[in-house]
Amino acid sequence: MPRIPQLTRRASREQRGASPAEIAAQIRRALKDGGSSEHAGGVQWFFKDEIKSHGWYTADLRRAAVRFRRELRTEHALDFLVEVADHLFCGPVLEEKIAAVFLLEKLDAEFGDREFKLFESWLDRISSWADHDALVHCLIAPMVAAKPARARAVFRWASSSNRWRRRASCVALIRGARVKMFFPEIQILTKLLLTDKDDMVQKGLGWLLRETAKFDSKRAVPYLMRIRRHAPRLVLRTACETLPPAVRKQILEA
Repeated sequence: MPRIPQLTRRASREQRGASPAEIAAQIRRALKDGGSSEHAGGVQWFFKDEIKSHGWYTADLRRAAVRFRRELRTEHALDFLVEVADHLFCGPVLEEKIAAVFLLEKLDAEFGDREFKLFESWLDRISSWADHDALVHCLIAPMVAAKPARARAVFRWASSSNRWRRRASCVALIRGARVKMFFPEIQILTKLLLTDKDDMVQKGLGWLLRETAKFDSKRAVPYLMRIRRHAPRLVLRTACETLPPAVRKQILEA
């Protein structure tokens, strides 16, 4: 099991006077030293050749990052914390990127358009669906829901040649979909991506439609009925997962 306290103890001794890059380097060393080689092997097998892992369990990594954030914020302003995260969200190591997200998670009320643009730039650093979904679902999506004008960005991402930006266009609307926001945008986005052949994009679109159907079934179910003959099976199956069996059967028997 990862040694959770090590990240906090090491940082607390060394963080005073250190730059964001130096703090990020300290976190990297702690993540490497505190991981589990046995679990890392399992993570590597799960993702095949996509990522490199130090073998941290998600709950342990979140607890360590939250403790570290608490200590950092006693010494530094939010901008410093964002810079540390920016240094961490680079390279191939999964836990470094996830730790960057956990450092900033639930701070979206303090972020503005500058941070939104920064997080958007991180989409070009994605290594796998895991760091993608952590970034988009935990940081970007709450900011889109908080300021709906930011939803315009998803249409730009939907036309990108980068599969992760196209997936992000879907995942970024999920938080809003859960409170019945963005239904017109979801319809437009679905039309743009319905013929996308990339399975990561299809799963992202299916996830968005599933959350829409779960929280806004009165509008979502008739829409799924309209697109059922043209939607990829992966998209449609995912979209119907939370619907009652009879409704799900009706949609899937197109």
